[in-house]
Amino acid sequence: MRLVQFCRQGDEGGVRVGVDRGEGLGVLDLKAFDPSMPMTMRELLEMGAKGMQCAQRALEVSPAQCVVPFAEVRLLSPILAPEKVVCVGMNYRDHCLEQNAPIPKEPIIFSKFPSAITGPFDDITLPDESQEVDWEVELAFVIGRKGKHIKEEDAMSYVAGFTVANDVSARDWQMKRNGKQWLLGKTFDSFCPLGPALVTTSAVTDPHNLGIRCLVNGVAVQNSNTDQLIFKTEQVVAWVSQFVTLSPGDVFLTGTPPGVGVFRNPPVFLKKGDVVECQIDQVGVIRNNVV
Repeated sequence: MRLVQFCRQGDEGGVRVGVDRGEGLGVLDLKAFDPSMPMTMRELLEMGAKGMQCAQRALEVSPAQCVVPFAEVRLLSPILAPEKVVCVGMNYRDHCLEQNAPIPKEPIIFSKFPSAITGPFDDITLPDESQEVDWEVELAFVIGRKGKHIKEEDAMSYVAGFTVANDVSARDWQMKRNGKQWLLGKTFDSFCPLGPALVTTSAVTDPHNLGIRCLVNGVAVQNSNTDQLIFKTEQVVAWVSQFVTLSPGDVFLTGTPPGVGVFRNPPVFLKKGDVVECQIDQVGVIRNNVV
């Protein structure tokens, strides 16, 4: 299933959860199908199997009165206000090679504030405080149920699904300022576009063998495969859950492949008017204007 969070055009405050029916057939509004269903994806995940079963049932029945045409839909980030946004740095072999960095022996974990999250087709806002804003296409996953000290062999049962992320990064703040701590450079408003859907794990053949690309103004700048991931989904879940309890809706960004602007010669950074498109096979495409 492709679960989406959306509002109707003109009703920006009315968040709904739906199922993308695919092939341009619109979005099935779960609340319209079953009034007991919640308004947000996080609440749907907190319902556990009951919520997913309702979504599957709605998709199978697809009553016409519950379908919203795509022309009337504004897609939001699949998750709003998660408890955590957990990121993995230096997690692609080919990305380590492009900067002559050693392959990490353990996952390198950092975070973004949830307020950085923006929608799959919303604007990326260049902050006045940075002149070195860069792109990073990433495969993201979302936690579906609560857990601590999760074993690798059980980890995928805690994952609700996958989505596309852009880990937008202010390199001057990441690499030169703030004591070279990464947080501030990663967490300006709008620096975490997510979407367009939460694709359930059963709908992704192999999350660790997917084409992953980033285009800036239609030109490919990143082009790799998730088979380059050093620490895969199961390892990341097991590692992070040693330290913190994972909760439904927690978002994980798994790292970026080579081709980022900062390591180009000369370096290239985003400017107003640019269009950044992030693509992952089977998961989707997000497209954000830079303003």
